[in-house]
Amino acid sequence: MSDAQDVEGAGEDSVGVSDEEDVEADVEEVLHEFLDTLGESETYQQFVAADEALQNDDDAMALLREYQRKQQQMQRGGFDESVMAELKQLQTEMSNNETIQRQQAAQADLIELLQRTNDTISDEIGEEFARSTGGGCC
Repeated sequence: MSDAQDVEGAGEDSVGVSDEEDVEADVEEVLHEFLDTLGESETYQQFVAADEALQNDDDAMALLREYQRKQQQMQRGGFDESVMAELKQLQTEMSNNETIQRQQAAQADLIELLQRTNDTISDEIGEEFARSTGGGCC
């Protein structure tokens, strides 16, 4: 190969890398725009507000902590009818707690939005990797 061909080939390689870097930069820019838009969305704002309200509701947080504690107790100690009864009672209390219900509903709405986003990305790029399939990798 002549020196001229080497220089020409090297130029093509650097153009390819430059184009690839430009595409990567464009993807990063669009990603940041998407994240900004997501952060400004009503769905996300409602989630943030509901989550903050939950964090500031001492009664709701105490219910959640107690429920988690009882779940761990059940996992460590095996099935125990009294602990199961306490868990059911705590579930009832949580389902009657407006703050917890608002946060769970807002979280479900945000998850749904993100799943639709993943599905749209999968459709656009023709790949299934981002499509929501119900969880897990396997």
